[in-house]
Amino acid sequence: MSFTIVEQCTPRLNRTELAVPGSNTTFLEKASKSNADVIFLDLEDSVAPPDKEQARKNVIEALNDLDWGGRTLSVRINGLDTHYMYRDVVDVIEQAGDKLDLIMIPKAGTSEDIYAIDMLLTQIEEAKGYTKHIGLEMIIETALGMQNVHEIAAASPRNESLHFGVADYAASTKTRTTGIGGCHPDYHVLTDPDAEGRREVHWGDIWHYAIARMVVAARANGLRPLDGPFGDFSDTDGFRAQANRASVLGCEGKWAIHPSQVDLANELFSPSADEIDKAKRILEAMEKAQKEGAGAVALDGRLIDIASIKQAEVMVKKAEIIAAKGG
Repeated sequence: MSFTIVEQCTPRLNRTELAVPGSNTTFLEKASKSNADVIFLDLEDSVAPPDKEQARKNVIEALNDLDWGGRTLSVRINGLDTHYMYRDVVDVIEQAGDKLDLIMIPKAGTSEDIYAIDMLLTQIEEAKGYTKHIGLEMIIETALGMQNVHEIAAASPRNESLHFGVADYAASTKTRTTGIGGCHPDYHVLTDPDAEGRREVHWGDIWHYAIARMVVAARANGLRPLDGPFGDFSDTDGFRAQANRASVLGCEGKWAIHPSQVDLANELFSPSADEIDKAKRILEAMEKAQKEGAGAVALDGRLIDIASIKQAEVMVKKAEIIAAKGG
């Protein structure tokens, strides 16, 4: 173990993060009854420029007037390169900051971007006398952001999560796709010919490197990594496949850009009954082994050791949090 101890961010259940356009009051009201763990009210990409000011007012009203049932609430502000951003932060935090848990920063490119928002938040919180400090979520969705992802992750004690913004990332890196998430048929490997000369095509995941790198930066700084949107909300199999890949790589959860994706994401990022049972048996087996002076033991024909305890504890703890929420 390194002498440097990684401090963990504020613990939150974050299997799903539902995106809700701030310009649509009907959607805002429906979202207040959603099963999503975290809901972000959007002032950025889903809101057209002429509607920005009204969307900001809608979000402030929704935060103050709707019953959110204890759900974690976030607001995605506009980018630091726009003139909308400062009013997003000032107006929302001054008028509804005590109802808010998180601010989502789009297109985070450098650690200085995070510093700027942190500074604004700190001044407003002190001026308003807020006792709760608002956390930060950063979307990594540009080549610049991915280049600086480790510095961004460590930029502020407010930081809580990193999100992979696949669509803007694809545009920034000039990836040859117009889809939002999912695979590409040209990103594949071709097997060598078999005895009959037949060759098989195996599709690859074009986002594997980006998500894996983001996960490392997040976990190395005690943050939650989340996979971003999957655009085809009619393709549940595609959503399931991408969510499973992200989960295996270490992501905590995934965005839902449509209400139909919420329950699916909750399911996919919750440990199964079999996984929970196995984790509990690992803890029991290792407790017994340690009492007997052994550092490792066999379980179901496989070696388990001290590292297995850490893996099992993470799974059991998450299951307990989900159960406490009623999931």
